[in-house]
Amino acid sequence: MTTAMPFDQLQPMPEDWQRALAVVAHPDDLEYGCAAAVAGWTDAGREITYVLASRGEAGIDTLEPAKCGPLREQEQRASAAVVGVSEVEFLDHRDGVIEYGPALRRDIAAAIRRHRPELIITLNHRDTWGTSVWNTPDHLAVGRATLDAAGDAGNRWIFPELTEQGLQPWDGVRWVAVSGTVSPTHAVDARPGLERSVLSLLEHRAYIEALTNEDPEQYCRGFLTANVEANAQRFGGIPAVAFEVFHR
Repeated sequence: MTTAMPFDQLQPMPEDWQRALAVVAHPDDLEYGCAAAVAGWTDAGREITYVLASRGEAGIDTLEPAKCGPLREQEQRASAAVVGVSEVEFLDHRDGVIEYGPALRRDIAAAIRRHRPELIITLNHRDTWGTSVWNTPDHLAVGRATLDAAGDAGNRWIFPELTEQGLQPWDGVRWVAVSGTVSPTHAVDARPGLERSVLSLLEHRAYIEALTNEDPEQYCRGFLTANVEANAQRFGGIPAVAFEVFHR
């Protein structure tokens, strides 16, 4: 006889997929949330592509956007490489004022059609982080647009211009997994990829040094370790990256 798991326990993430597309607003969004999971997945031979709506050019107060954008793009590419991701795309929406709407949905749907993933990963699209901390408009816009674009990508009559450009509909998205959510449902063992996730976040050195006076490595290690350990009590005592999984 099997014993039912407590209702508040996190379930293992689906594993019957080969390609994933991670769509977020800024450089560092994935590194603060789920790079440990990405490292484990690429180790297993899965293909993961990153798509960023902006280049994060408004993210460093002491550095003007024209210089900040290229720097943060460089840091993001190096960060992705640490966890086995070689393909990083930028949609060039303007950092800080990304707008939810058809233009953003179309750009994300186009990326989904190009890469044809079974799993899509994005970041918390809700108003808060579960506390009194307000989420940013960019995260809300990109997270919500990603959820919507997962359906848009499979409908040839939404954004028909994509088909005219040679991007055939893709209705193969089976799940959208939201990182940084206050309502997680699933999780991935963070232990195999945790060290690389620290190094991956550390690649965003210019951003981190502008953000905190703490030693960058100590800051990255402390932040990420605390996050995955907080999920352990709901995942059999295993430090984990948590996601809220939506099925399609």
